[in-house]
Amino acid sequence: MFAIYKKEMRTYFTTPLGYVFIAVFLAVSGFLFAVSTMQLQTSDISGYFQMMIFGYIVILPLLTMRSFAEERRTKTEQILMTSPVSITGMVMAKFLAAFTMFFATVLVSCLYYIPLTGYTEYPNYGKAAGCFIAMLLIGMCFIAVGIFVSTLTESPVTASIGTMGILIGFAGAALFNGLIDSYVIRYILSWISVYSRYVNFTYGMFDIAATVYYISITAIFLFLAIRIYERRRYA
Repeated sequence: MFAIYKKEMRTYFTTPLGYVFIAVFLAVSGFLFAVSTMQLQTSDISGYFQMMIFGYIVILPLLTMRSFAEERRTKTEQILMTSPVSITGMVMAKFLAAFTMFFATVLVSCLYYIPLTGYTEYPNYGKAAGCFIAMLLIGMCFIAVGIFVSTLTESPVTASIGTMGILIGFAGAALFNGLIDSYVIRYILSWISVYSRYVNFTYGMFDIAATVYYISITAIFLFLAIRIYERRRYA
C-alpha cells in the first residue's frame, strides 16, 4: 500500500497534474478570499469557505480524474491488480495520496488569513477552526467521489466531468428548496446536501452529525470503488 502511495505522490510532481492543481487551487481560493473578506474588510471567513465548497466542484476532480482512469488507458491496470497489495489497500493508497495533496495545499492557503488580523482586535479563531475542519471533511468526501468515478472509465476527462456532475448534486441539492413546495422533498434535499450540513461549522460549532455524514459518504464511495475492482479482478 505504501509503495502505491509513494508512486501516486511522485506522479503528482513528475507530471504537470500536481502543479496544475496547486496553481488552480491557490488562484481560485485567493480570488474568492479577496472578494469575500479583504474587499469587505471583514475577518469573518465563513463566506469564503461557503464559496470554496462550489470551487471544490471544479478543482478537486483535477486530483482524482487520472487515479484509475489513467491506469486503464495506459494498460498498467493489470500490474496493479496482480500486485501483492489488496484491492482495499490499492484504493486507499490512491485516496490518501490525493487527500495529502489537497490537505497540503489547503494549509498553504491558510497564509491568506494573516492580513485579516488587521481588521479586528479579536479574531474568531473558533469559527475559523470550525470552517477549516468542515472543508477538510468536505474535501475528503469529494475526493472519494472522484476516486469512485475514475474506476468507471478509462478517460480522465470523462471521469472529471462525471465527478463534477455528482458533486454538483451533493453541493447544490438544498439550493432548490425555495422552488419546491413539498416538505418531504425539501427535507430529502437538505439531508443529501453537503452545503446545508456545513452551516453549523460557520458558527464555530463542531457538528457531530455532519461529521458522521461526511465520513459515511467517503466510506460508501470508497467501498463502491473497491467493489468495482474486486469484480474486475475476478471477472
